[in-house]
Amino acid sequence: MLTRKQLELLELIHKRVQRDGIPPSFEEMKDALDLRSKSGIHRLITALEERGFIRRLAHRARAIEVIRLPESLASRSGAEFSPRVVEGAAASRPADASEMTAGALELPLMGRIAAGVPIEAISHASRNVTVPEAMLARGGHHYALEVNGDSMIGVGINDGDVVVIRETDTADNGDIVVALIDGHEATLKRFTRRGGAIALEAANPAYETRVLPEDRVQVQGRLVGLIRSY
Repeated sequence: MLTRKQLELLELIHKRVQRDGIPPSFEEMKDALDLRSKSGIHRLITALEERGFIRRLAHRARAIEVIRLPESLASRSGAEFSPRVVEGAAASRPADASEMTAGALELPLMGRIAAGVPIEAISHASRNVTVPEAMLARGGHHYALEVNGDSMIGVGINDGDVVVIRETDTADNGDIVVALIDGHEATLKRFTRRGGAIALEAANPAYETRVLPEDRVQVQGRLVGLIRSY
């Protein structure tokens, strides 16, 4: 039997994975469960793993496989549960050859996106990239962008990485999004709504959080995956 907090965390992870294809960050887990520190989240994840509900994958940052759900969650989900391995924004696993040939899709690489000072918006595909189908969120259209800059290195997004984006014009607090500023500057940042303003937060202390009026920011997609070449 799971404790209330264990059940809440498992439900949070499951819902976020089903919706976005990305598990919440430890910070988001901490805030959602109203805990004082991330150490409490580590303990809950360990307990869920020991009880056989999740499995953490070795050598992959924030990679979690949801193995099973308790009956109370499975009945609320309204659909048959099947395990799905996903990796969060901090993961850096390159797709291997088997993934690229089985269940792979080509996405347009729309150009470079600033993870730093915003650059001109990208609107034309330069080439296609092959992406494992399992990396994509269920439903919707997707595209890829090459990262330019180091403002998101704190969540494992490095200069030169390719990010996979699901097209959407909405975002929840804590999502990493492609944001269009004033109709012509595009940037990759963490999204937070503050009253009538939008905060675009970097994951690098060298960069300040930009807080802009809501009417100056347009969400163009949410991060669902990352590809790195070595």
